[in-house]
Amino acid sequence: MIELAAIEDNRLLIDGLRAWAGTMPDMRLAAVTATVDGLLQAPSGPYDVVLLNPLLRADPDPAVNVRRLIDAGQRVVLVDGSADLSMVARSLAAGAHGYLTRDHDAAALARMLRAVASGGTAWSPGPTRAPGAKGPGRPPLSEREHRVLMAYVSGLTLDSAARSLGISPETARTYLKRIKAKYHQVGKPVYTKLDLAQQVREDCTAGTFRRPRAQA
Repeated sequence: MIELAAIEDNRLLIDGLRAWAGTMPDMRLAAVTATVDGLLQAPSGPYDVVLLNPLLRADPDPAVNVRRLIDAGQRVVLVDGSADLSMVARSLAAGAHGYLTRDHDAAALARMLRAVASGGTAWSPGPTRAPGAKGPGRPPLSEREHRVLMAYVSGLTLDSAARSLGISPETARTYLKRIKAKYHQVGKPVYTKLDLAQQVREDCTAGTFRRPRAQA
């Protein structure tokens, strides 16, 4: 049984989540709170997966929320209805284990939660490409390449991204060159920061993000 928790302050969405969880034979929604503090103080944790609304009214910084939950030993999936690339990128760079847009269906959510609960192979907005999606997929990136990419497209300069990740600017530049080369190899040439940001947006929409490989 997968023990779920949700941090959500929209009552309508909470009711829908409870109803959906009640139909899942292998999942149980064990806790629902409106704030990160509320969940961290709950006596029944930790949970297999925490569903997090990144746009909480009381806790408006999703990257901080993700990091607090991960530091507490939680595995975090963001469920989001916005198209704010910088917010998505910062949340993923903070270590979120999954990201699902609200235009995906309940089956996609179930696949995501099972994959994340098991430490799985699927990572972020959907475990597979969206139905009908065409063209090449996202290249496999190492964990460090992924974090450099997400920090960089979130709005940081490459030097600032390097500092935030505890690596040298030269190392960050090396990772960025590898990232661009890998995108080129799968038929998605990227040359500028804007190209990379647009590609991340398309990957999020298509559901082609994967769990990063071991660090390289």
